[in-house]
Amino acid sequence: MPDQSQMRTALAPLQFCAFALFLIAGCGQSRGPILPNPPPLPAANINLIFVVSPDLEYQGPGDVQKDTANLTSQGLERSLLIAPFLQQDVLGNNNVTAIYALEPMTHLQTVNGYPDMAALETIQQFDMLNRITTTSGGAGTTATPGQNFPINVSYALGSVPTGVAMPSPAYPCPNCQGIDFNDLDADNETLLTGIVNANVPGYYVFSAPWEPTSAMLAKLNAFRHYGLAIPATYQSPNLIYAISIAPPGSATLVTYNSNVVPPTTYPVLASAPFVPSPCGATPFSIPANGGSLTGAPKNINTNETVYFIRHANAHPTATFSDGNYVAAGQWRALDLVNVLRGKVNPSHVYSMDPAQITNGSFSASDQSYWSHNTLALTAQPYAIANNLPFTLVSSFLLTDANGPQETSTYFFQNGEFSNQTILVAWEHSNIPMIAQQLLASYGSTAAVPGWGSTDYDSIWTVKLDGVGNLTIDNSLCEGIDSTLLPKYAPQF
Repeated sequence: MPDQSQMRTALAPLQFCAFALFLIAGCGQSRGPILPNPPPLPAANINLIFVVSPDLEYQGPGDVQKDTANLTSQGLERSLLIAPFLQQDVLGNNNVTAIYALEPMTHLQTVNGYPDMAALETIQQFDMLNRITTTSGGAGTTATPGQNFPINVSYALGSVPTGVAMPSPAYPCPNCQGIDFNDLDADNETLLTGIVNANVPGYYVFSAPWEPTSAMLAKLNAFRHYGLAIPATYQSPNLIYAISIAPPGSATLVTYNSNVVPPTTYPVLASAPFVPSPCGATPFSIPANGGSLTGAPKNINTNETVYFIRHANAHPTATFSDGNYVAAGQWRALDLVNVLRGKVNPSHVYSMDPAQITNGSFSASDQSYWSHNTLALTAQPYAIANNLPFTLVSSFLLTDANGPQETSTYFFQNGEFSNQTILVAWEHSNIPMIAQQLLASYGSTAAVPGWGSTDYDSIWTVKLDGVGNLTIDNSLCEGIDSTLLPKYAPQF
């Protein structure tokens, strides 16, 4: 068993006093009558479980930042607290069968059109409480149990928002489909009816805002003629809805209330695992002279700083990868706000669209393609803690043959990022190739070192000064020793 002192947060205590039919929480804050929840859902049923994620239109008070559409610290705390309730009280500690989340680029919010990352972040902690076992494929391979479960958040083939790159046929992943906010081509109904028609008992969890959630509940109810009393309006950030379909085909609507009262502070992790560690990678610094821009590529940005970090720990072994980080990665991601303080000071956070597909381990059903969630989920807590806008790069594919060149052009040319400092969470194997492309555009033949496969700590800094002079170095690091991170996800 893991050391519980390492698994639990040092959150300020919440004191609950039972008082007749009322619960008084914290400093005399009344929560009203608490009714008992139904028992956990039967494992023999097909259980479609809907977790309503907050957005700018429907949320608990204070759960979403109005200017960035990110979760607030309180909203993140709520998602962390709801996760064990969902696992224990709704699933009865059974393993989940599949998790689906909103495709973030299908729901752009605020005047700046920031993607809806709240749905994905809302279900992340729950995903860490489940387990998937994969292999590297082939006869005689060793099964690897992962301390996580993949989240499906990708686009159905042919159904992508305007300006978003079409999924590549070279990376087919029909099982990776997420939830489309606008239900383009009736993708959500196709997903739901496909699950019901497959008639495989289990627990299918959906994380999306109220609008697509209510539409999915209502349409499934109508299509299957269940005759359920589907809620017509948004009611509470703590409610979880489930349509439980018994083997004969009859359905029941079951509603759970987690009754959580989240703190308004960013979650505080146990300090023991995070002993400051020196940078372990061999240091380098590579310059390229832009002079008066005669030596720089056309349209190079000026006065720009980009900090590249890789995804948090995703591989318990060299053969494990399912598009999401494992326990050690969650510890690292939630602690980024602390370890990066005083080292970087970005005004914006960028990452790749998690709807893109990555190739990884083989599941029991022989699937080896997954939604690529690790990058965005690594950087999202840092954006939440600092109330920074979060943008997803979705106009090209990471798997494009010229992906490194497209990335270099996106971040370092055409002036969009001039006079800015940004944090970018990106695929580590691509970052050296991006740097190599950028140097080549200056005519430099300097060799860029690789990024070690077990190096989750480095920060690569790319700087362009006022006349286009370029430097690339790895003088910074997060300072977290991966070997000291717990093997079990933090508990809340």
